[in-house]
Amino acid sequence: MAGRIFLKGNEAIAHGALAAGCKCFFGYPITPQNDIPEFMSSAICKAGGQFVQAESEVAAANMLLGAAAAGVRAMTSSSSPGMSLKQEAISYMAGSDLPGVIVNINRGGPGLGDIGPSQGDYFQSVKGGGHGDYRTLVLAPATCQEAYDLTRLAFDLAYTYRNPVLILGDAILGQMKEPVTPAKPRKENPKEAQDWCLTGAKGRPTRLLKSLFLDDGALAGQNLRLKAKYEKMKAEIRYEAFACDDAELVVVAFGTIGRIAKSAVRALRAKGRKVGLFRPITLFPFPSAALAALAAKGKRFLTIEHNLGQMVEDVRLAVLPAADSDFFSVLPGNMPIPDDFEKPILASLKGAAKKTGAPGKATKKAAKPTPAKAAAATKKTPAAAKIRGKAAPTAKKPAAKGKKG
Repeated sequence: MAGRIFLKGNEAIAHGALAAGCKCFFGYPITPQNDIPEFMSSAICKAGGQFVQAESEVAAANMLLGAAAAGVRAMTSSSSPGMSLKQEAISYMAGSDLPGVIVNINRGGPGLGDIGPSQGDYFQSVKGGGHGDYRTLVLAPATCQEAYDLTRLAFDLAYTYRNPVLILGDAILGQMKEPVTPAKPRKENPKEAQDWCLTGAKGRPTRLLKSLFLDDGALAGQNLRLKAKYEKMKAEIRYEAFACDDAELVVVAFGTIGRIAKSAVRALRAKGRKVGLFRPITLFPFPSAALAALAAKGKRFLTIEHNLGQMVEDVRLAVLPAADSDFFSVLPGNMPIPDDFEKPILASLKGAAKKTGAPGKATKKAAKPTPAKAAAATKKTPAAAKIRGKAAPTAKKPAAKGKKG
């Protein structure tokens, strides 16, 4: 196992995929995720896998579906507009109980937007994104090390639950560089997926993987079974709780915004302010019970997002009726630093914050910091931070089996 290596967040995701045993990567270029297919075009071939430069995002997502049906560990990646094109295939995968890993390095929108950071794809990521009642398990890293670790985990979760798993990053995470400690590569399990994947019916009965259910009651039954599977995914909930025990106000933020907010919280605590940070790591399933427990203790909440307000809806659903959440918006296209968050945190701490936030003043300086500078202020993780949930990937039996025939 190699020592620490210096990687971009995008490269950390690619390294994590290879360590997880990814054998196929299907890509199409779009900024700011281009480092992933660029790296994989060489590295996965050297590792004995296959790289395909697809003709479109639609094609790449359907290639992922095909590899999944054959029981092959595979991944695709894109950024926001490209993710919209992948949604039909992701819905088919969820409806057919097919595992796979999808990476979205979120950029600004709507439309073509820009190539800067944003968290505007939260709704698309956690509410299904495509047609029908389905969910993808969503992991949101905040550091390059987490990008590596959570990508490794994503493959195990995808095969545990036979479901697509989404890594949701942004342009800050994708482009910043940090030391990463790699893990020992996964040993290939020749029996993985062998009880459901399509390998040709020689010596066994035929199998059928499908998302079309036309018989009376069949589709209702499939949806109920999928719902039960999503309930079982709650066992995988992960979050970071930093200085929440004595906090009067808990800041809720995910991904790189959570990391930047943590520096603001640390600075305010040094001034005697009782504030804490709650950072969801799994965005679906959402850590609602943990937030509800904090609300029951009389905590107040401020949600900070790099969008106009999306996760705040899930926060409010979790903490109501015991509490509510104020909201502060970082506008897409702007790059925040920890100082930008101190004023809205103090206002919310005093109970004077408006629910819609006031990002104008906070984002005036936003164009100046680089992704590396925004991350630099957030490097150290003190002992007061607690990562809740499972610390490492664990192999489990599939939560639900696919349709057989």
